Amino acid sequence: MRVAAGYPGTPSTEILQTLVRLDPDRRVYVEWSTNEKVALDVALGAAMGGARALAAMKHVGLNVAADTFMTAAYTGARAGLVVVSADDPGMHSSQNEQDNRLFARFAGVPLLEPADSQEAHDFTVLAFALGERFDVPVLLRSTTRVSHARGVVRRAEAARPAAPRFERAPEKFVMLPGYARGRHRALLERLAMLEREAEESPLNRIELRDRRFGVITSGIVYHYVREVMPEASVLKLGLSHPFPAELVRRFAAEVERLVVVEELEPFLEEASRAAGVPVAGKAYFARAGELSPDLVARGLERAGWPAPAPRPRHAAPPTAGRPPVLCPGCPHVTPYLALRQLGAVVSGDIGCYTLAAMEPLCAMDTTIAMGSSIGVAVGLARSGGAAGPVVATIGDSTFLHAGLPALADAASNGTRITVVILDNGTTAMTGGQGHPAAGVTIRGDAAPAVDLPALCRALGVAWVKVVDPYDLAGTRLALGEAIAQPGVSVVITNRPCVEMPVKVRDHPFTVVDAACTACQACMNLGCPSLTWSGGWHEGRRRVQIDAATCTGCTVCVQTCAPGAIVPLPGPGGRA
Repeated sequence: MRVAAGYPGTPSTEILQTLVRLDPDRRVYVEWSTNEKVALDVALGAAMGGARALAAMKHVGLNVAADTFMTAAYTGARAGLVVVSADDPGMHSSQNEQDNRLFARFAGVPLLEPADSQEAHDFTVLAFALGERFDVPVLLRSTTRVSHARGVVRRAEAARPAAPRFERAPEKFVMLPGYARGRHRALLERLAMLEREAEESPLNRIELRDRRFGVITSGIVYHYVREVMPEASVLKLGLSHPFPAELVRRFAAEVERLVVVEELEPFLEEASRAAGVPVAGKAYFARAGELSPDLVARGLERAGWPAPAPRPRHAAPPTAGRPPVLCPGCPHVTPYLALRQLGAVVSGDIGCYTLAAMEPLCAMDTTIAMGSSIGVAVGLARSGGAAGPVVATIGDSTFLHAGLPALADAASNGTRITVVILDNGTTAMTGGQGHPAAGVTIRGDAAPAVDLPALCRALGVAWVKVVDPYDLAGTRLALGEAIAQPGVSVVITNRPCVEMPVKVRDHPFTVVDAACTACQACMNLGCPSLTWSGGWHEGRRRVQIDAATCTGCTVCVQTCAPGAIVPLPGPGGRA
C-alpha cells in the first residue's frame, strides 16, 4: 500500500494512527483529509495511478463519500482500493447505527467482514488482491467491537504490486453518460464473476457439528455464537456480498433447523430467503442495538433451541451513573451559556460540543449530521417559526469538513443567522487529530493553517469577530452584537482544547466556604470540577472545587457574584 487517507471518526480513527506508528520510515503517504469524500477521492486517484490505496472512515462517513464510492464501482481502479467502513452498532459514539453492508449491495462491490484482529489484518491483505483480480473497490466492514479489540496478530507480507503507472483510459475513468453505460454493464458482468468467487472463497466456511441446528453469521457475532453454542453447526461468512447462495443451500441441507444471527439489518436473512432457504432471524434478535453473548444466548433460547450451558457470571460492583459532560475548562461552555441567556434557537453539529444539549446548559435545539448546523439554521430562519435569534454552532474541523458550502449559501442569499465557529485547534472528539486549520499533519509535521476569519470573509460574510471564550462578558457582548446584524454574522472562539493534543492546566481555584451563598450561578456551567458539598437538610449546602481536575480557566470566577471562588493557596495548587 502506498497511499492511505481518512477522516477521524470513532471507531475508525485508530486505523490511520496505527499505520503511521507502524511506518516510521514513511513508505506510505498518510493524510487526514478534509472530509471522507476527499479521502476516497485521494485513494481512488492513487489507485488509478497504479498505487494500492486505502480510505478509512466510520459508517456515517461513507454517506459523505457515497458519490465517489458509487461511481468508483463503475470505474474500478488499476491497483487495489480498499474502503474501510467502521460501523457502530449500539451508537456508542454516533448519531445513527446504519448497517453499511447495504452499501456493498447498493454499489455492487465485494464485502469482507472480519471477526477479530487477525482477520482484520488478513482480510485487508486479501481485499487488495481481490480488488486487483476483479478491478473493483472492496468494502471492508468492521464494527466497534472488532475495531476496538486487541489481539496477537501474525503479520503477512502482501505480494508486491507493479510499479505505479497511470495510463490514460477515458472510457474507463471519465464517467460521461456514453462511457458510464458501458461501465455499468461491466459492473454487472463483474458481479456475476464475484458470485462464483464467493461460492468458492475460503473466507466462507461450513463448520459442521451438531446437525440438529445450524447458524449463519458473520463478523464479531461469529465469536458470540461459538461462545454460547459451541456445539452448533455454523456457516461463517467472511465474504458476504455477493451472497454465496449455493453454499447456503448446501449448508441448509446438512442441518435440521437454521437461524441467522446478525446485528442490525436482516442482510443475510433476506439474502437467504431470496435464495429459497427458510430461515429465522430477526424474530429472535433485535434489529436495533448491539448484540452480545448474553443476547445471542437469549435469542437462541427464544427460538426453541437447547439452552446453552450456564456461563459464569461476575457481578460488577455497583457504580453511580454519570452522564457525559464537557471537560473541566472546556472553552465551548461559555458561548452556550451566553446563547441560552440570549434566548437563541441553536442548531448544533457533530462534536464534543453536542453535549451542550444536556443539563445544565440545555443550549442546543437540533443536531443532525456533520456540517448540517448552518443549513438547518438557514431553514429555521427562513421558516419564520423560530422564537428567537437563530444561531448555528459548529467546530473548526466540522466547519472545514462540510460547513463551507452552507455558509456560502447563507451569505449569498442574505439569510439573517449567526454562525459560531468553536475553534479549539483540533478534532477533539476523536482524540485530537489535525485538520487544515490546525497547522499539523497526521505525522506531526508543520503544515499551512487555514485562516478561518479570512476564509469566512472570502465566502461573503462581512461581519466576523474573534473572541476569547474564557472572557465571559466579552463573549456575551460579541454574540449579542452578532445577533443584531442584518445578515450573516460569524463569531469565532479561539481557545485550544484543554485535553488534546496536550493538556492545558493553570493554577486551580477553590471555594471560600463562608462566602459561598449556594446561588448556583457557577453550577450552571456544568463543569465536572464543581460539585456540591453538604446538603440542604444540613443547612450548609455549598460549592466545592476538585483541585485535581480544575484547569484554572477562571470562567466560574467570573460567574461568582459573592467572590467566593479564589486561587488555591500554595505554589501551583497541586501536589
